[in-house]
Amino acid sequence: MNERRNVKPIIGLVAVCALAVALGIWVGTSLERSKEEEKPKNPVLESATQKFEDVLKYVERDYVDETNLSTLSESAICNLLCALDPHSAYLTAREVEPSNVDLKGELVGIGIEFFMWHNAVYVIAPISGGAAEQAGIKVGDRITKIDDKDLIGQGWKQIDVMKQLRGAQGTKVRLAVKRSNEAKLLDFIVTRDKLPYTSVDVSYMLDDQVGYIKVGRFTTNTVTEFKTALNHLQKQGMAKLLLDFRGNTGGNMDTAIKFANDLLDQGQLIAYTKGKVSKYTTKYYAKGSDKFDRCPLIVLVDEGTASAAEVVAGALQDNDRALIVGRSTFGRGLIQVPIQLSDNAQLRLTVARYYTPSGRVIQKPYGEIVEGYHAGLMARYKQGDYLHVDNIEFDDVLKYQTSKGRIVYGGGGIIPDYFIPVDALSHDAYHDQLQAKNVLQQYALEYVDQYRKTLTTMKYEKYYGDFEVSDLMLKKLISQASKLGLSDDHQVLHVAEDRIRLLLKAFIARNIWGAQGFYPIYHQKDGDLQKSLQLFGEAEALLQSTTIDE
Repeated sequence: MNERRNVKPIIGLVAVCALAVALGIWVGTSLERSKEEEKPKNPVLESATQKFEDVLKYVERDYVDETNLSTLSESAICNLLCALDPHSAYLTAREVEPSNVDLKGELVGIGIEFFMWHNAVYVIAPISGGAAEQAGIKVGDRITKIDDKDLIGQGWKQIDVMKQLRGAQGTKVRLAVKRSNEAKLLDFIVTRDKLPYTSVDVSYMLDDQVGYIKVGRFTTNTVTEFKTALNHLQKQGMAKLLLDFRGNTGGNMDTAIKFANDLLDQGQLIAYTKGKVSKYTTKYYAKGSDKFDRCPLIVLVDEGTASAAEVVAGALQDNDRALIVGRSTFGRGLIQVPIQLSDNAQLRLTVARYYTPSGRVIQKPYGEIVEGYHAGLMARYKQGDYLHVDNIEFDDVLKYQTSKGRIVYGGGGIIPDYFIPVDALSHDAYHDQLQAKNVLQQYALEYVDQYRKTLTTMKYEKYYGDFEVSDLMLKKLISQASKLGLSDDHQVLHVAEDRIRLLLKAFIARNIWGAQGFYPIYHQKDGDLQKSLQLFGEAEALLQSTTIDE
């Protein structure tokens, strides 16, 4: 069992500068510009406005070359907002419409949340159940080419990337990806598909007592889906719950508050916000009206857990309702509101921050240089923060206390009660390339097409217990990979062979039984999940009236 640690906040993980794909970003209601809220004239503001107007006039009148004042002013606005924080953004009228489509979830594409930085696409997280996740795209991947079009130094904008990643359902897009632990670029082929509309990806019993629910995002239907899954597990005898928030990039914050409400007692603080304007300062308390029976609860988190998911995890940790297990979360807790401008462009302005009940700010620091904020993810990987707990330093200045006096740490994101390092085998180069080139998925489809009748008449329990990927199947898989340029030298004895066999078995099951068939097999070698099952004693202790040992 890993040694229990309170882990120092890590200033890392990349966030969104300018426009982010909207899953995981909570957007509030539009600013009301009522006369009552208008402030007295500000001489500094008037001076700055006049100076900007003067500059534009001189440029228009005297500059040696022809200029486009509209383009220049938009560039100035973008630079101004980037100097504020990583999430305030300006959208031109051309960018507003596709962005609104994203917010409604009406999107066909590869399914990633990303941001642009230095002409590369940084993946915040693949959307759970989406095409990119199934292809093997991971948190922190950097996309440098799309369909052989180089992004580096070509002046690509966010909207240009979105258009390239979108397309008709079933079409393919080729991505060149730089992964932090790989010397060479990975070549991915991703088949575009609709984004999943469900938010509870899967639920099932891990054993006779432990139920498992994976929540991939927070949408308007999440609470209903969660309750349905919960009731189904309770009927099967669930006495403990493992809630999986890994890769959950957030979503609808109102839903997240309602979700936390069902897990907490009446009157317990869920979260609060603070802003310069009083209307953006709010406290959210649990009503306890639909609370399900108290049972030991563990929440799995990782570097892809963000925004609304962090609010829920922080509320459960600070109220000693759940044991948080995994790795430090993303650290995104700023609130933006959309402001429509006169030419149908849009300003998304940060107006407040989210705080956990103990007073921890969820947003990680971004300081004066926004680029340093974005560089954090690569730095965390390079210094091994995801691989070894000993690489993470502790900061006593940022100590906070839960409702029962347990020590938790602030500084950005949710720091788990128990740290679990990244499984090195999950980043094996050959294993990664098999997924990147769709070899595993394609072989699984071909196998299912050939043996569909046998597989569809087989009960899942029999497949789960008895089916094995044979040496012949593995040989054919390696042969297909070799034709695509993957070396097959000694690969049968490769360190990741067992994982490759398991993943192939899981992909075959997905084609017959969907997510309910895939995850129980995939989880057999899920180190985070397996370790969590050993920690329910600590989760049970949280339910006791006395403070657990620190």
